[in-house]
Amino acid sequence: MWEFCLSTKKLNVAKFIYQTLKKESEEFKMVLTCYDQFDTFFIMVACSFEEKTRLTLVIERCVIKVICNFYKEEFLDSNLHLPFHEKVSLTAFKKALINFDKETDFYIISKNIELKHSLYIDSFYNFKLSSLRDKWKELIMLANDNSEFLTGDEAFFDLLKFLIDNLEICENEIFVFEKENGYLIKLGEQDDNYDRLSNEGLVSTLIDLSPKKINLYCEKNESMASFLSKIFEKRINVCYNKNIEKVDKFGVK
Repeated sequence: MWEFCLSTKKLNVAKFIYQTLKKESEEFKMVLTCYDQFDTFFIMVACSFEEKTRLTLVIERCVIKVICNFYKEEFLDSNLHLPFHEKVSLTAFKKALINFDKETDFYIISKNIELKHSLYIDSFYNFKLSSLRDKWKELIMLANDNSEFLTGDEAFFDLLKFLIDNLEICENEIFVFEKENGYLIKLGEQDDNYDRLSNEGLVSTLIDLSPKKINLYCEKNESMASFLSKIFEKRINVCYNKNIEKVDKFGVK
């Protein structure tokens, strides 16, 4: 039996990895456990040697995702200094930076990662991925050096739209429904939904999904519809539906 151990001091990273691997546990018939010791979280996996190659790829993708999302967001929070804008605008800008040129981020991490018996993710990030952080620094330096220019809404949104337009398309068509308790996203004919999203949560999720087409059924929040139309432009179709129940019954065909 092949065994592997992942460790980190970050609770959010440990939770994401554990939950992601748990979804795969039945397919790989693997043993999975998680525990903490001395302020460090350990995720232990074990499977047959026949499944080792496939499971190694899943683990590698999992590690790449947490570094490109959790670690990069933490890096931005520590180094990015932007002028004041509305919370939803800053959320969108930071999320666009996190997703910008993610393909190269993936490549750099995959080139350096080596999964043998264990991986301490924090140390791997700190000692093996200096070139990745240098790449992020260049992007942040560009934003910080032009922060005075970005105080104006027009310049800020021009840069935000540029970042979003240059993200890789990840979904073909999605449907967004405004609800009393937030927003619901349906991914075409798939069963995967995102529910009860706040304004910031909606913007973050849409940028993560980077869809080719967005159908937004808006009941009340016209300001949010206007904001999304400004950053996604021709990719979004807004329907100001005054009877949201009809939209619910229509569903997604």
